[in-house]
Amino acid sequence: MLDAAAPLMTPPLDLPGAAAVLAAALGCGLLVGIERERRKGEGPGRRFAGLRTFALSSVVGAAAALTQLPGLVVTGALLVAALALVAYWRDRSEDPGATTEIALLLTYLIGVICAQSLPLAAGLAVGLTALLAGRERLHRFARHWLTAGEVRDGIVLAALVLMALPLVPDRPLWDTVLNPHVIVQLLALLLGVQALAHLSRRLLQARHAVALSALASGFVSSTATIATLGLAVRERPSDVRLLAGGGLLSCVSTQMQLLLVAAAVQPAWLAWLWAPALAAGALALLWGGWMVRAAPVDPAEAPRAPDEDRMFSLWGAAGVAALLSGIQVAVHALERWLGDTGLLLGATLAALADLHSALAAVFASGAPQPGGAAVWAVMLAVSVHAGSKSVTAGLTGGWRYLLALAPGLWVHTALCVAGVFWMARG
Repeated sequence: MLDAAAPLMTPPLDLPGAAAVLAAALGCGLLVGIERERRKGEGPGRRFAGLRTFALSSVVGAAAALTQLPGLVVTGALLVAALALVAYWRDRSEDPGATTEIALLLTYLIGVICAQSLPLAAGLAVGLTALLAGRERLHRFARHWLTAGEVRDGIVLAALVLMALPLVPDRPLWDTVLNPHVIVQLLALLLGVQALAHLSRRLLQARHAVALSALASGFVSSTATIATLGLAVRERPSDVRLLAGGGLLSCVSTQMQLLLVAAAVQPAWLAWLWAPALAAGALALLWGGWMVRAAPVDPAEAPRAPDEDRMFSLWGAAGVAALLSGIQVAVHALERWLGDTGLLLGATLAALADLHSALAAVFASGAPQPGGAAVWAVMLAVSVHAGSKSVTAGLTGGWRYLLALAPGLWVHTALCVAGVFWMARG
């Protein structure tokens, strides 16, 4: 029995090593115990466990683990669990709860872990203490700050990432495209980015509504964002500089999503794209932020999300993921039919509608090669997409909107293309 369980236990420690483990366990127990002592209260109705109980529980766990007797470790855990259960049963307060009892058992296990991995045990102790100390803020966040729609969306996103993604097969259905795992990963990325953008907009929506709305909607479609802001220019011509700055800020999201798509479809491309994308995104951020800051924002006129109760549009993100997958198939078919010419042609046509779908198709064709057709396809797609945005801006917002937007749009695009060319030089 001991031989079968031996791999789960730590090898024998010398005296200094054992002392270090016990000292770390004592520190972890004291850290958690100090927080619990502050909430223990006084008098007959106080909680059963405080500073000393938590410290001793952690040290007992470490000492039991040092003996390398699995039965002793399990027995100690059962005794701590029984003590916690009895304390909960005897608690006569109006709102007894079980936080302290569960925290005590976890503190014992942290002591056990100290004998195997001090960094892991320390991290668990700090995380547990932070969780216990943030009680009021966490309760307020869950009960008052989050809306019902945000909770539902959070559950959907968690189910997608924690349940659906691990179960989806990770193999292409046709050559290198139509990988179900990659498609679900793209969907999760789109939903996660929208959720973060929504929460950020709620935190800072008053003063920076235009900038944050542009950044958030840019993750869905920068072209659509520029078109929407262009239509707003026709209604408020005096805000042309402000709205053009918002349109340029949506291009920051384009650059960041380029890296997200590359990470999800073909991570080998990140070594070639991270510097150009970050440089171009930083330039667009500074330029667009300067334009927005130079034009005063009236909070009463700032655009707001039509539905503040939802963090993301599931069907909209699913449609974008389906579009990405469909264009990948079309570009792959053209590549098989016409070779490198088909890859360039497919990427160019796809970039007229959506840059990320075009680039996802290029990334799916394989790892980058110096001077290869895929590299030229990326540079061509980025340039064509900038042209598409310029035409959209001129048609929706007029020439004044185009003149305000175009310099920053084309300078940051040129920086991205030049960076890709520089990184890909053979």
